[in-house]
Amino acid sequence: MVWLQNNKGLLEDTLNEGAQDQPEVSTADMEAFLDVLGTGGWLLVGTSVVAIVLGIVAMVLLKGNNKPMAAGIIFLVTAVIGSFVTGGAGILAGIFYLVAGIMALVRKPQRLVER
Repeated sequence: MVWLQNNKGLLEDTLNEGAQDQPEVSTADMEAFLDVLGTGGWLLVGTSVVAIVLGIVAMVLLKGNNKPMAAGIIFLVTAVIGSFVTGGAGILAGIFYLVAGIMALVRKPQRLVER
């Protein structure tokens, strides 16, 4: 929707077509709807970027078995917040983060066997 907002000619054509198809909807209503879609798109992008960064941080914490509890908590919080903020659009990624968080929390440290 950002490309539509920056292209005034295409935006006017789209609004005119919408006005012809549904005369009861005003141009102001259509513009408000497009603004909401644009804001929602940026919300999804921002949430995705934050979730990716937090996932990378959690993986670094897991590497070498440094802090698996902290990594698990980061995964779980990212799963819950990401799923709710995106309005369910990120539910699949949230499930993967949830599984990773649970696996990190129940992870047992390796024991060295001496002979």
